[in-house]
Amino acid sequence: MDLKLARNLINEKPKAISLEKIEEAVEKEGQKFFYFDKENSHKQLIALVEHFEKKGLNVYHRVVKYGLDENDFIYEVHIL
Repeated sequence: MDLKLARNLINEKPKAISLEKIEEAVEKEGQKFFYFDKENSHKQLIALVEHFEKKGLNVYHRVVKYGLDENDFIYEVHIL
C-alpha cells in the first residue's frame, strides 16, 4: 500500500511513501508523526491504523484543517 505524504507547497504533487518505509521509520525511532495528503482516502488511513494496531502499536489519527475552505486539510497520524 502506498500513501501520499502532505505537500510542502500547494502547487507541488504529493510524494508517495510505501507501508514498508513507514514501518522502517517507526522501528528506527520508536514513534513517529506522519502527515498525509488529502488525496488519500479515509479508507486507506483506516487500513494503515488497523495494520499497526495488529502489530500491538497505538495509532492516533486526526484531520488537521489549515484554512477556511472545506478542502484545506491534511491527515495527521501518530504511531507509538
